Amino acid sequence: MTAIADALAILRARGFVEQISDEAALAARLNAGPVVFYAGFDPTASSLHVGHYIPLLAMAHLARAGHQGIAVLGGGTAMVGDPSGKTEMRQMITPEVIAANRTSIEPQVRRIIGESARVVDNGDWILPLNYIAFLRDIGRHFSVNRMLSAEAYKQRLEKGLSFIEFNYQLLQAYDFLALNERHNCVLQIGGDDQWGNILAGVDLIRRVRQQEAFGLTFPLLTTASGAKMGKTAAGAVWLDPGLTSPYDFFQYFVNVDDRDVVRFLKLLTFEPLEEIQRFETAVGADLREAKRLLAHAVTTIVHGESVANDVQNAARAAFGTVVLSPVGAASQSRGGAASVRVDPPEMLAALPTVTIDGERLLAGPKIVDLLAESGLAPSKSAARRLIEQGGVRVGDRKIASIDEVLVSADLGANGTLLHAGKKHIRRLVRQ
Repeated sequence: MTAIADALAILRARGFVEQISDEAALAARLNAGPVVFYAGFDPTASSLHVGHYIPLLAMAHLARAGHQGIAVLGGGTAMVGDPSGKTEMRQMITPEVIAANRTSIEPQVRRIIGESARVVDNGDWILPLNYIAFLRDIGRHFSVNRMLSAEAYKQRLEKGLSFIEFNYQLLQAYDFLALNERHNCVLQIGGDDQWGNILAGVDLIRRVRQQEAFGLTFPLLTTASGAKMGKTAAGAVWLDPGLTSPYDFFQYFVNVDDRDVVRFLKLLTFEPLEEIQRFETAVGADLREAKRLLAHAVTTIVHGESVANDVQNAARAAFGTVVLSPVGAASQSRGGAASVRVDPPEMLAALPTVTIDGERLLAGPKIVDLLAESGLAPSKSAARRLIEQGGVRVGDRKIASIDEVLVSADLGANGTLLHAGKKHIRRLVRQ
């Protein structure tokens, strides 16, 4: 069996498949030779986040199996706003901001699905549309009754659905038709909240071009606790290192729920399934190894192997599994196991760092303020609660009062570490 024939089986085995419009026909089409497929990403922010990572990895798996992917950055649809999964209308974004976002997002897409991937902007065919002609040629194929039965619209009707959002399904379906006409694209993939929009495109291609097309959706990824994956107390986990530092990105995956580790290894990495299988019943040290593998693999895909190595070493240093010493000899870690000593400034450089100038240090900045501005707490009130619960340390000094401040003696030559709970950390250095 060829690699191309295995594509659908690979996606299913790794947990990507939720719904397929016609599984038998799609399997036959994939088996027959390379197909062109696409996924869409509206540039409504300057970065993609972990929620976008699933379709990107699915695109990468399909590309590795020999199929041809197209990433559509929705410069046209971002002007409208997708109501799917939203409780209220998205704020309108200017064309200039959308264009800037698209420029920022494209390198993230290419890094994951491959530099040679085709990346297009649906603004090229949506923005020049003549509205009346579009209604006559495309709108006549849509049933309002069927559109209102879609889950995305049903949920929003209770709180209010704007007319501009109501048009989104037509535009996404038109994307599929345009890609089918221009590039012979026959498969759209996306999250399961896009199922209605994807089926609308499949149906539009059948009506307008009398051709067969397919849709495949992935499960909407939640953690074992029921939370949306990629959400933290501080907000979304972004792919842009300027919005979520590579260290925090790495730590997010190190700290996932034990019950999620194997599932995330299958979905979020390229690790062979037979290697992942050995962690199915892992506990203790083996489970911690699985989490480190997950964090390192995902960070490597998004930020590169060198960055992944740096933040992994920084995490080991910060949490005591590597002794901080300029001496290059083996020593004993806090847990008693042998570990390698490394140059501390080099090791700690990958940690998110807050620089404090001499004047501010002399005034004594409040620990509450440092927790909030460093992102260790989403607000000052949350920072105060964290201190009151006994979860904050500066170096080895436990912070017992919300009025405590950072003093010069806290900062050594290489700075000090600000701990929030057992898992989150920042490096504080003097300017």
